[in-house]
Amino acid sequence: MDHIQTSRYAESGVDIDKGNKFISNIKPLVAATFRRGVLTDIGGFGGLFAIGGDRFTDPVLVSSTDGVGTKLMIASLCNKHDTIGIDLVAMCVNDIVVSGAQPLFFLDYFAIGKLDLEIATDVIKGIAKGCEIAKCSLIGGETAEMPGLYHERDYDLAGFVVGIAERDKIVDGSEIKVGDKLIGLASSGIHSNGYSLVRKICFEELGLSVNDHVAELDCTLGEELLRPTRIYVETLLNLFKNFKVRGLSHITGGGFTDNIPRILPKGTKVHIHKGSWPVLPIFEFLQKNGKISQEEMYRTFNCGIGMVLIIDARIVEDVTQQLVALGESPYVIGEVAARKEDEELVEYVD
Repeated sequence: MDHIQTSRYAESGVDIDKGNKFISNIKPLVAATFRRGVLTDIGGFGGLFAIGGDRFTDPVLVSSTDGVGTKLMIASLCNKHDTIGIDLVAMCVNDIVVSGAQPLFFLDYFAIGKLDLEIATDVIKGIAKGCEIAKCSLIGGETAEMPGLYHERDYDLAGFVVGIAERDKIVDGSEIKVGDKLIGLASSGIHSNGYSLVRKICFEELGLSVNDHVAELDCTLGEELLRPTRIYVETLLNLFKNFKVRGLSHITGGGFTDNIPRILPKGTKVHIHKGSWPVLPIFEFLQKNGKISQEEMYRTFNCGIGMVLIIDARIVEDVTQQLVALGESPYVIGEVAARKEDEELVEYVD
């Protein structure tokens, strides 16, 4: 009876045996991400992670969940799936490190129309690589085969991360003061936001394909659009050891305009100095060909800055020196100012 049921299930488009083979294939990839605290192997009903009471005095767990949006469609068009998982991890871990949290473990959700072992394994390779960069453990996830909901090779991804921070070292923006400086850390490109507009401009309006070489970008369109989102975890955790960071903003959907205000105390605003950092060629290309206003660029894309730090003006030089030593390209891009009730929270000045 069990054999008949399994056979009928496979006929409907769900292959349990292939799913089991997939789990077997990715076990070494997942195990390579394990750090101290992991108590279970992949394949169980839940992932176990021991926090360790000796390392923290008053620990607070910090969590986040996210996806990578329609950048997934670029991976499918390029038939390259081994970096999109880095984007998934980045979108989650960057969102918790801004609170001062160290990532502990990661879970993924992978849904596809019909399980393709090569695609699925490549996706997990990217997730494992992202976890390695962020120094967190991939301790579990869910693979769902959904014929009828997705076309055969179409898939969706979601991620979930849990990190930990000392309560008295949480970065929440409450200590931000007028006169503080904004330091921007360079992005690698578009990262993982704004791709619906990117696709409209590049594919619908310009008629380009992912294989077209774009002179302004010095690479194919697909290569540019698939550049993985930068993971800032190691840089920031190292910086926290030596310096007080008063506020951090991960520049994602909403750009500077919507993300920086999330950490500003009442009565403050920020001045962003135009031209204080190099704008990457992809953003100039999109703005020119998409006829996008500067205001919309700042609200849609990261424009070359993936993370913004707010620090005491007196330590700017020391902080930028350490950031350079850590391999970053930091730019002083603005400062915190006093705000009247009717003023914008983010003002762009020449």
